[in-house]
Amino acid sequence: MAETNENLPAQRSVWGDMDPFRDFFRSPFGARNLLGDVSQRSWAPAMDIRESKDSYAVTVELAGASKDDVSVECHDNVLTVKGEKRDEREEKDEHRHFVERTYGSFTRSFRLPADASDEIQANFKDGVLTIEVAKHEEKKPKVVAIDG
Repeated sequence: MAETNENLPAQRSVWGDMDPFRDFFRSPFGARNLLGDVSQRSWAPAMDIRESKDSYAVTVELAGASKDDVSVECHDNVLTVKGEKRDEREEKDEHRHFVERTYGSFTRSFRLPADASDEIQANFKDGVLTIEVAKHEEKKPKVVAIDG
């Protein structure tokens, strides 16, 4: 039977720091009135984060956005996806009864785990942005010989 030590911290997932922000990321995409109009304020696209043995993958839903209106940056191990989804509708003599789609600028940022490398690739296809972040090889402790 293995011994346990109650003084040791519990193991946490590398994404555990995101858990407090889960509700923030899933917040409504702007103020709506009774007819469903959405304001032109910032919104947060839905995203998934997966981990494999060799990499992390971030998938961002950007239906209706253009590849040219999206950017991916990584600075000091913080990955940032930002851009704009433009409203292309014309408002001639029409009366909209219900508008639920969101438009406007967005920014999503999060700190990558310590084993994430600078090797990052991004692909935009059919309104879905996929970002692959390779992992560093695990560094093994150096054994130092003691003379004497």
